[in-house]
Amino acid sequence: MHVLYSSPSLLTPTLLPLSPLLFFPLLPQMDRMNFLSFLLLCLTSVAIGNKANKHKPWIETEYQGIVMENDNTVLLNPPLFALDKDAPLHYAGEICGFRVHNGPSGSGSVQFEAVVLDRSTGEGLVRSKEPLDCESQREHSFTIQAYDCGEGPDGVNSKKSHKATVHVRVNDVNEFSPVFVERRYEASVPEGRLFDRIVRVEALDADCSPQYSQICFYDIITPNVPFAIDNDGNIKNTEPLDSKRQRIHTFWVTAFDCGKNRAQADAQVVVTVKPSCKPGWIGWTKRVEYTPGSGSIPLFPSLHLETCEETVWNIQATVELQTGHIGKGCDRDSYSDRSVRRLCGAVRGEVDLLPPPSPAANWTSALPTLPSSDSSLIFSFNGSNHVAVVPDSVVSALSGDHFTLQLWMRRGGANIQPATTQTRGNRKEEETIVCSTVRNDDSFSHYSLSVHGCRLSLFYWPDVSAARPVKFLWKLEQVCDSEWHHLSLSVQFPSVTLYVDGVTFDPALIHDNGAIPNPAPRQRMFIGACWEPEEKQKEILNNTIPEGKDSVKYVGSYHGLLSGVTVRPGSVEPHSVVECLYACREGLDFGDLETLGSGMKVHVNPSQSVLVLEGDDIESFNRAVQQVTYRNSLRFATPGVRPLKLTTSLRCFNEESCLSLKQLEGYLVVLQPDAPQISLSGVGPHLARPAPEFEGPRGVPLFPELRIVCSLSHAVNTAAQGMEGGALMSDAVAHTLDGCEVQPLGEELNPEREELLVDMDVVRERGLEIINTTAYIAITGAESISVYEDVLRSVRYRLAKGSARFERRFRLSCSEMNGRYTSNELTLEVNFLHSLDSLYHPSHLLASQQQFLHPSHHAGELSGHTLPNPHRNSVVPGAATVIIMVCVGFLVVMVILGVFRIRSIHRRGEGARGGAKEGSSQWDDSALTIIVNPMESYESRMGISADTEGEGEEDEEVAESPDDASDDQRIIIKKEGRDGNARRY
Repeated sequence: MHVLYSSPSLLTPTLLPLSPLLFFPLLPQMDRMNFLSFLLLCLTSVAIGNKANKHKPWIETEYQGIVMENDNTVLLNPPLFALDKDAPLHYAGEICGFRVHNGPSGSGSVQFEAVVLDRSTGEGLVRSKEPLDCESQREHSFTIQAYDCGEGPDGVNSKKSHKATVHVRVNDVNEFSPVFVERRYEASVPEGRLFDRIVRVEALDADCSPQYSQICFYDIITPNVPFAIDNDGNIKNTEPLDSKRQRIHTFWVTAFDCGKNRAQADAQVVVTVKPSCKPGWIGWTKRVEYTPGSGSIPLFPSLHLETCEETVWNIQATVELQTGHIGKGCDRDSYSDRSVRRLCGAVRGEVDLLPPPSPAANWTSALPTLPSSDSSLIFSFNGSNHVAVVPDSVVSALSGDHFTLQLWMRRGGANIQPATTQTRGNRKEEETIVCSTVRNDDSFSHYSLSVHGCRLSLFYWPDVSAARPVKFLWKLEQVCDSEWHHLSLSVQFPSVTLYVDGVTFDPALIHDNGAIPNPAPRQRMFIGACWEPEEKQKEILNNTIPEGKDSVKYVGSYHGLLSGVTVRPGSVEPHSVVECLYACREGLDFGDLETLGSGMKVHVNPSQSVLVLEGDDIESFNRAVQQVTYRNSLRFATPGVRPLKLTTSLRCFNEESCLSLKQLEGYLVVLQPDAPQISLSGVGPHLARPAPEFEGPRGVPLFPELRIVCSLSHAVNTAAQGMEGGALMSDAVAHTLDGCEVQPLGEELNPEREELLVDMDVVRERGLEIINTTAYIAITGAESISVYEDVLRSVRYRLAKGSARFERRFRLSCSEMNGRYTSNELTLEVNFLHSLDSLYHPSHLLASQQQFLHPSHHAGELSGHTLPNPHRNSVVPGAATVIIMVCVGFLVVMVILGVFRIRSIHRRGEGARGGAKEGSSQWDDSALTIIVNPMESYESRMGISADTEGEGEEDEEVAESPDDASDDQRIIIKKEGRDGNARRY
C-alpha cells in the first residue's frame, strides 16, 4: 500500500512507499485521530487528481515469437506486458487493449491479434486468427501498440504507446514423408570394374524446416544385391559385375528424413551390365617405320579413342617427338656449314671464331673438343679455365655496328666437370659466350653475349667513350633446356633481331644499367668469358688460367658446348635465309587443315617436335588424330630411333568418374636410306704421252673424259610380275656433290719438278673452294655433278723440263653429304715416253736403272696403255717389266730342258760299252749362261721385226763340246714374232 504525502508548499500529492500500519501503532490516542483525518484528506485529493491521464503506456521495442504449426498461440520473448505510470489510477493507470498493425509482409492485422489478459498489470497475449502453415509461410512480422483506458469508462483522453515490432517464426511439424524425384532409375556399366558411383537417386521432403525436410539416409531394401548406397543416394557396386552371370540387376531403395519418416513410395533401380569395355586408345602401333624420301607419313592411321560411353566435353592430346639425340637437336642438312650457306643463298664473308686447330689458327688448340655426328667440331667450356682469345688480325676484320653473330649452343654440355666460377651469395654470375671490343674508324664499340638462367642478353656499347650502353634481353626456355639450339643475332644498331632455330624473338630493352665503367678502348675478343677492367688484367698463358694463380682475370666464364661460332660484318641475313639454314628438316605436321572438324584446334611448337590437338567431339577428334604426320624433307635422312609419346587429358561433366588415360610410348624408326652409288669412269687405268707434252706450259689433262654418275639402288617386288625372288634396280638421279680429291700415290709432288694445275676461273665462278698442296688437291662445296665434271676435267699435270720420271700414279675420289657417301677410287697411271737419245743420257740411264731395280712400280701391262704412234726407236719404260718376266720364263724353261738333256746323255753314256768315254759324254752345266736380247723380245711382242731378212731363217742350236772346260758355254734362244715357236741356234 502506498501513502500520499501532501506538501504544504505544493499541494501535489506524492506517492510514498510507506504503509500507514507502520506508523499507526506508534501514535498516541489523540494523534491517531489526527492521522485518520489526514488519511481521509489524502484519499479525497487522490480522487480529485484521478480525473487527469498524464502518461502513455510503455512496451518493449521488439519481440521474438514462436508458434507451432497448426496452432495459433504465439509465445513471445520477452512476454507481452504494458506499463503505465498513471497506475494505480482506476482508468488512467490501466491497459485497455493492444492494436496490431501490418508489418512489411502486410499480413499482420489479417492473421494475428493481441488481447489483454489483465488490465491492471498490462499483461497481453498474441495469437493467430487461424492455424498457421509453415510450408506456406515460415516467418511473419508485424507491429503492436498498447493503449490505456483514458479518464473514464468511456475511454476519453486515452493514450497509446509506441509501436513495437513482433517477429513470429512458425515451428515445423514433421507432417510430410520423403518422395523420390523419379520412380525408376536406370544405368549401364561395363563389366569387371568397381565404380565409385553408378547412379544417384534423390528424394525430397515437403517440410519447411531443415530438421524434417532433409533426407538423412537411404536404404536398399532388396536383400542380397552387390550394391551399396550412401547417405547422398549414390549407388555403387560392391564387387565386379559379370554380364554373363547376370546382365540386369533390379532392386528397390527407400529414403528416410531426419524425423525418421519413411518415403511414401520406394524407388526402383535397374542396372544393366555391358560387356567388357576398356577406355583408351585403340589401334596404337608402338613401332612406326619411315623410309627416307617418303615425304610425310601418318603416324596414327587407325588410332581412335574409346571412352566406353563416358560423356566428355573436352579432349586434349599432346604428341611429342624426341629428336634431341639426332645431330644438333634434329635432322638437318648433312652438308658442311659453308655448303649449306651456299645452297640457301646466304651472303658470304663470315669469319670463323672457333676454327679447327691448325698452325694458322692456334687459339683453339687448348680447348677440349667432342665428337659430332655431323663432322663439325664441338668445343667444350668448363666455366673455369677454358677461354679462346681471338687474335687481333682476325678481330680487325670485324669492325662496324652492322654484323651477324651465329653459333650453336648447348648449356651444361656433356662430360664436363662442374663449374668452379665464383658466385656472389647464392646468385651465379652471368656466363659470357662472346665478349668483343672492335675499332670503328675513329671510335671503339663493345658488345658481349651472355646467358643467365633462362635469360639471354646482349650488352651493346656503340661508343665506349661517349654513348650509354644498351642491354637487349630475352627470356627463352631454349637457353636452359640443355639441348642444342642455333642462335643467329643480327645487329643493325639500334635494331637487333634474334633467331633461335630459325624462329624470331623480340627483345626487351634496358637503357639504364647503372654505373658501369667504360671498357678500355682496346681491340680484342674472347670466346667463353670476358675480361675484367684494365687495372686487373694479367698476361694470358696458353689461353688458359694456370692452376693456383689468380682466376679473377676472367669474369662470367661459360659452361657448356659451342660450335660454329661465326661473325659476318655487313648487312644482315633475311629471315628466309636464316630459316633455310637452321630449320629442322624433320618434325610433326598436320595433314589437311581443311578436314579439321568444328571446335578442333591444332598447335605446333616452332621446332615441330610437339603437336597439341584439342576438341570437344570424339568423332572429330579421332579423325584429327589420324591426320598427324611425320615429315622429313631430306633425301638421305639420318637413320635411327626417335622416341614418340602421346599424352591424353579428358574433362568430363562428372569429374569424379572421368576417365584417366595413361601415357602411350612408342618410337619412330627412320630406316637406312638407299645409299647413292657415285661412279667415276671414262678414264683408262693408264695414260701415256711423250714427256715433252707434260713439259708444256699447260701440262696434260689427267681426266679429259671423266664421267660421274650417281645412282640409287632399290629393291623391286617381282612377285607381282610372276617372278621368283627379288631384283635390284638402279636409277640415275640428279645429285649434288660436296667434295672431290686428287691425290698422288707414293711420294708427294716435288714442287720444283712437277705440279697439278686447276683452272681457278672455273672454280671461282662456281663458288667452290680449293686446297692445293703437294699431298693432294681438294675441291669442296655443294654443287651439281656437271660442275664437278667440268672442274675435274680441267685438272692438268705438268713436269719441269729435264725431269727424269717415267711414271706417276694418281687417285681420284668424290663424296657427298659431308663425306657420308663416297665414290669409287679411280686410279690413273701416267707414263712419260722418252726418246732413245734421252735414254742414253747418263742421268736417264741412272733413272732407268732405278726403275728396273724396283719392278713393283710397273705392274701394269703394256696392252693397257694409251699409246700414240711412237717413233721406231722410241722406248716404252713400262714394257721393261714385261720383257723381264718373259726372259725369266724362258730362263726357267731352258734350265729345265738343260737338266733334262744332261740326265738323258748321262743315261746313254752309262748304257754304252765305251765306258772310257763316259766323262766326255756328259754336259758340264756348272757355268751355264743364257743371254736374251730384250729389245728383240719387245719388238717381237709389238709385231715389229728388227731384221726383216731373218724371217726365213731356221732356229739354230749351238753347243760346244762337253770337253771344253771354259766357262763361256751358253745357249742362245730366239723367238720369232710370226709363229711364236722357240728355236735354238
